[in-house]
Amino acid sequence: MSDLTLYLDLVSQPCRAVYVFAKANNIPFKHEEVLLFRGDQMAEDFGKVNPLRKVPSLKDGDFTMAESTAILQYLANKYKTPDHWYPSDLQKRARVDEYLAWQHTNTRPHAARVFWIKGMTPYLLGHEATPEHLNPALSEFNTTLKSIETKFLQDKPFFAGDEVSIADLVAIVEIMQPISAGVDVFEDKPKLSAWKHRVEEAIGADLFKEAHESIMRIKEMQSRPISPELKERLKARLAYFTR
Repeated sequence: MSDLTLYLDLVSQPCRAVYVFAKANNIPFKHEEVLLFRGDQMAEDFGKVNPLRKVPSLKDGDFTMAESTAILQYLANKYKTPDHWYPSDLQKRARVDEYLAWQHTNTRPHAARVFWIKGMTPYLLGHEATPEHLNPALSEFNTTLKSIETKFLQDKPFFAGDEVSIADLVAIVEIMQPISAGVDVFEDKPKLSAWKHRVEEAIGADLFKEAHESIMRIKEMQSRPISPELKERLKARLAYFTR
């Protein structure tokens, strides 16, 4: 049995990136579910692993850490994964690091904002999102997608060159979040769509589907009862994205 435990909720974009990376590279790990919609992150035992109460989290023997991009880099280095994931070439690695630094204030929050406004408003408030809230979020996200095409992808097959990297993986799982809420992300974006298919093929179609199964069934999950306390926390999160 591996000493490595990954604490994940595959509804979360960063968790999916870590899960796919570990699976694609045959890294042995124990998968410990921490279901955010159920409030598992507030459990006392999980607080000992990550006092910030965020997923993904990693426990490797007595060593614990959080933050998905740092976890990906740790796994790549420890398990000496194929070089294309986190290249040893200085400039190629810099391209990967550049996207990983940029996405924290761009792809990830902008994709999450669309997901919450489009996908969670009906669940939490009982009505569809208003154009007043949704349209600015979609515009912001489309600007981000344009930047991915023109700045990071350009005319290359992948962000760092000819092979898939951690940067591509992180980007694709983020971009899938609005898709689960019913947004056609790739409409009129043939370059981005072709890149998506290359990433999916490089990862493996079955693994890609497995990792996204939970988020693509988000409406089914929303039919399950939740506690009033958790619902209020989720409403507060939605309010953050609509303010």
